Amino acid sequence: MRPVNVNLWINDGRIQEAVDHWVSLFPDSRIVSSTPYGEEAGDLAGQTMAVVFELQGQPYTAINGGDTRFEPNEAVSLAVPCDTQDEIDRLWAGLTDGGKAGPCGWLSDRFGFAWQVYPAALDDHLGDPEVAPRAVAYFMTLDGVPFSIADLEAAVRGD
Repeated sequence: MRPVNVNLWINDGRIQEAVDHWVSLFPDSRIVSSTPYGEEAGDLAGQTMAVVFELQGQPYTAINGGDTRFEPNEAVSLAVPCDTQDEIDRLWAGLTDGGKAGPCGWLSDRFGFAWQVYPAALDDHLGDPEVAPRAVAYFMTLDGVPFSIADLEAAVRGD
């Protein structure tokens, strides 16, 4: 069996814009292939039907949904654990550009997809029963702002 692949449905023909934007934000990312709709697609003929791309080496497929209304929501998010504050700040700025900042390190990009941009250390902290409550208390205070690694670490220490 091959690995699971994530398919992202994009409305209104904005498929190339979305993929170009995401690939520009993440290192080691690229467009692998692009497939147009054929003549049999009527009004969609010639438009991009699907784009296979990689973000940091992980495969994704974007599907051009045309004018159908399958909308992304927060039930599924793309989680990005970051090692540095610069990574958090750069990705937060790029992904919220035209999008919307949310609570607890979440955001929605301009295409409606939910992202979690957070310090990679949070995963370890949440797995440690002694510090997890302090880590959770910190990220619950975030409302529309990116994570601060320094503030998270101070909260975990009990400062």
